[in-house]
Order: sequence, then structure tokens, then C-alpha cells
Amino acid sequence: MFNEAVQDNPVILLTGARQTGKSTLIQDFIEKTHPALYVSLDELSTLSVVKADPGGFIAGLDQNVALDEIQRVPDLLLVIKKHVDRNRQPGRFILSGSANVLFLPTISESLAGRVEILTLWPFSQGELEGRKESFIDRLFASTIRFPGLPNISISDIHKRIINGGFPEIMQRKSLQRKHAWFNSYITTILQKDIGDLSRIEGIHELPKLLSVLAFRAGSLLNYADISKDIGIPQTTLKRYISLLETIFFIYHLPPWYSNIGKRFVKSPKTYIMDSGLLSFLLNIDENNTGQSPLRGKIFENFVVMEIVKQLSWRAEKMQLYHFRTHTGKEVDIILENRKKELVGIEIKSSSTVSHKDAGGIRELSKLAGNHFHRGIILYTGDTVVPFAKNIHAVPLGALWM
Repeated sequence: MFNEAVQDNPVILLTGARQTGKSTLIQDFIEKTHPALYVSLDELSTLSVVKADPGGFIAGLDQNVALDEIQRVPDLLLVIKKHVDRNRQPGRFILSGSANVLFLPTISESLAGRVEILTLWPFSQGELEGRKESFIDRLFASTIRFPGLPNISISDIHKRIINGGFPEIMQRKSLQRKHAWFNSYITTILQKDIGDLSRIEGIHELPKLLSVLAFRAGSLLNYADISKDIGIPQTTLKRYISLLETIFFIYHLPPWYSNIGKRFVKSPKTYIMDSGLLSFLLNIDENNTGQSPLRGKIFENFVVMEIVKQLSWRAEKMQLYHFRTHTGKEVDIILENRKKELVGIEIKSSSTVSHKDAGGIRELSKLAGNHFHRGIILYTGDTVVPFAKNIHAVPLGALWM
């Protein structure tokens, strides 16, 4: 997808959390496929020069350029806009940033209509095993088929959750070294990434906010409750949460609701963008994951973010939601394709399922009518179990097939 985007657009922006491999991907791409000058704005000397005269810097370039961590010099975007308006040569500017430009009005307005934005998340489970998952395609197929399902043990699931998907973590063998990396990662984003975006006085409050958000992962976003827990005004809290979403630390899953007169919960659910990072914040390791009272939410966070990753590289874009009524019926994930077909996914950390577990999916089926395509319950058992013609329990291993 990255190669196709470079061939079609004058500006390509690769965004995603810090340490997801953006710089490595770009450097490898310009070395092997698309020659360009690589400039990192994380280098202080380079940053100083570019900040002093963005226009002069761009004017001095006579070749394609890759600019890393573009959010550190937002004024560059206005200069790039002027150059692109004069010459829309495909692949002229390859940009990367550890901030979501959709949350930065100055940048997003400068690039409107001139850029293709791609998001790089931590590795998915399929990527870690060297294959591209077909899970979402299988969900929208006419029949449900998962031949050759891998036999995944509970201990293996716990290990996958604890490790998460950051490339650097895969190189670290001991839990102690992994914890050291996560600790440094959090320090860096608090002091550097958030510092780049906003000069805030209460940075000492953010570590506590991260812990509270981790404890509430997979829950509805309730500003009033979080504000009470931390002891800060809701206006300040909303600013902090917006910053954390901007740097991809958290992910908001919006609600799905219809307009047929029923009452639905319209708050988003919040997740930590990497299950390894979530586990670190909760002080959970492979030995106590199964005993944690939060194991269901940790498992849910893991599955939701795996699906978010798979959606990010699909040519056909889909919408992702959660569903909950005021009477308590809920579905953890709803996938909606361009035909408005819906697939509901309920996530269970147990190895057994019952008809009660499909209650939310059956409610969604009634409300969605002909738009409902299929419902599945992802669980830790090892057998596909039919509940109805279009409702099945499916082992977790299907997620990275």
C-alpha cells in the first residue's frame, strides 16, 4: 500500500505511535525503491536549522525528500503546500510523524487534498508470524470458514498479550528488560511527544492519568468519573486525553446506533494502543494475567487493537464501532463495510461459551435487519460452535489466520 500511495500522491504521510517502525520503513523504502534525501527532525541541529527558515530549507532541495517527525516543525507544511500547488510530482515529499494530523488543524488544513495518510501500528500477530491476515475477509464471506485453525494454548495467548507488538520488545528476552523499555517509552512520550504538541504545566498529573486509563481500558469514556479519580477539572482532562489520542497512546472506539427510536449509549470506549504497554501499566505479567480481575478487559483490548491494525492496511476501508443499549445489551465490536453490511464481534476470555453470550449479537441482528451479515464470539476454546445460521463462536486463533 505504501508503494502505491507514493506513485499516486505528491505528499505521503506515515503516522503512528513512536517506535512502531516508521523511520525504518521509510529508510528502507527510499534505499531500495524510491530514492530521496532522508532528514530527521529528531536531530537537534537539523531541527534548529529547519525551524529558523522552513522556506529556505525546502527551496534548497533539488530531489525527493523524506522528512521524519514532521509535527516538530508544523510551519513546514505551509511551505510544502505551496511547492505542491506548483508541482504535483508524485512521491515528492514523504513525511512521517508521531502525531495524528487529523487532531492538528494547522497541519490537516495545509495538506487537505494533497496527501494520502497511512497509519503504522505496532506489529499484528500475523505480521509477527510473517503473514497477512485474512480474518476480516472471512467474516464478510458468504459462509463462515476457518479451515486448519491453529491450536492456541492459554499460556501462548497470555504471552502474546504481554509482549504486544512493538518491534523493539521482540528483541528483549527477559521481562525485566521489557519493563525497562516500556518505562523509557512512557517517559519519552510524556517529556518529548506531548512537549512538542503542547506546553502544559501539569505534566506530573499525566502518569496517574495513564494508570487510570489503563485500569479503565475497554470501558466507556466517562470524563466525570476520571476527573474525580485524578482530581483535575474536566476541561483539563479533556485536553490531556485529546493529546494522548493525538500521539496514538489511546484509541477511541465510537458507538454505533440507529435512528429507529431505541435508546443507545453514545459514548466511545477507550483502549490502550498496545496490549504490552497496557500490561506494563497494570503490572501484569504472563504468570498473573489469568488471575487478574481485569483479564476480560485486557483480552478485549488485545483483540480490538489487532482488528484496528488489520483494518489499517486494507484497500477497502471499513468503519469500526461498539454497540450498547441502555438496558445492558452490548457487542464489543461492529465492523461495517461500504455496503453497510454489519459484522458483530463479541469477545470472551473464557474457553467455553453459552447462548447467553450471543445475547448482544442477537439484539444487534434485530435492530440492523437486512444490514446484519454475521455475528461471532471470539473465545479461547478450540472449536467453531454454531449458535444460528449466521452466529458462531470462533477460536481466537482465527484472528491471525
